[in-house]
Amino acid sequence: MPHAFSPLRAAATFAGLFALAADATAGSILFIGNSFTYAQGSAVHYYRASTVTDLNGQGIGGMPALFKSFATEAGLDVDVYLETQGGVGIDWHLAHKSDVIGQRPWDSVVMHGYSTLDAAKPGDPALLVDTVRRMSALLRARNPAVEIRLMSTWPRADQTYDSRGAWYGKTIEAMARDLRAGYDKAAAATPGLKPVIPVGDAWIRAMQAGVADANPYDGIEAGKVDLWTYDHYHASVYGYYLETLVVFGSVTGLDPRSLGDNECSGYELGLSRPQVGALEQVAFDQLAAGGARLVPMKTAKPAVPEHCVPAR
Repeated sequence: MPHAFSPLRAAATFAGLFALAADATAGSILFIGNSFTYAQGSAVHYYRASTVTDLNGQGIGGMPALFKSFATEAGLDVDVYLETQGGVGIDWHLAHKSDVIGQRPWDSVVMHGYSTLDAAKPGDPALLVDTVRRMSALLRARNPAVEIRLMSTWPRADQTYDSRGAWYGKTIEAMARDLRAGYDKAAAATPGLKPVIPVGDAWIRAMQAGVADANPYDGIEAGKVDLWTYDHYHASVYGYYLETLVVFGSVTGLDPRSLGDNECSGYELGLSRPQVGALEQVAFDQLAAGGARLVPMKTAKPAVPEHCVPAR
């Protein structure tokens, strides 16, 4: 049964973060996406799957479960759902899952399209613009007050450094800019959307800050992480962790650094404390650069990883 949002110590500060309703759906968030949401190629794929509801019944945890873990540590009682399918854009969800997505009024929705904007026409935002508009209409038919956010995805190394890639010969920054421009265009064409979640921008910031390596094809520089997994397409645990930090800060308005470098899920997924702290800083810096006013969490950080909130 869905739970109401937990105000805890910061009711005044956090009021309205999820546009919470007074009914049983209060505090619900739905993630609509593909393998970039369900964390293909990493240990995040089935991570804490019991803490979220996979509407397709595939037992996925993914980025939504990592988001849930962060939210729980922050003292937020929010019900997390996901509807995902690998290798598709929002058009597929509209064609095949409209009944599932439209089964209830959601308080908050985070969604993204195909990793190149359009599988058939890489870099062309037209399909994304059209499908964001139509999906938003579907969501608002059930809840006119739903908070809808688009997540601008990360650039793909295989699309820039491999000669078969659509961005071959261009920089990794160029692909990130093209993707972000597409999501900005889609957001501008659909009134009422929340600011675009800058995941791709955060990846580039991590590279420029010396936290992450920019080209996995020539080896990973000492002291840096590889945000991509083995296929240079999907993310590694580090990449999905950074993705989730940016989504978490965008949706909740909370400073991701407040999770601390001893954050539970980072420990469980094998990240070191310096890596967790560095990725939290990148997420904060990217959101702050976009004008977000992030609030420190009021809940206490876990003193040691063994005190992490267990999955249920």
